[in-house]
Amino acid sequence: MNRFANLADKQPKDDATTEPASPAAPPQTPPSRVGRKAISGYFSPELSLAMHTCARRNGLSLQDLMAEAFDDILRKYGESPIGS
Repeated sequence: MNRFANLADKQPKDDATTEPASPAAPPQTPPSRVGRKAISGYFSPELSLAMHTCARRNGLSLQDLMAEAFDDILRKYGESPIGS
């Protein structure tokens, strides 16, 4: 028996009877990110590890530690710190 013999018995699906695919729902923004913008950069694995380790040792999230660092940089260059 030919392995394609059953294909002739299959009825093609009528496109009119199938429901159209619903458009993908837009991703939901977590409440903690509403009104905020991401700032990112590429750093060495050693710096990444050091930042994560420092945050963990001090009971902070990496985002909180970075906000503190950015505030320090703003102060250093005579700008007003913004905070998180």
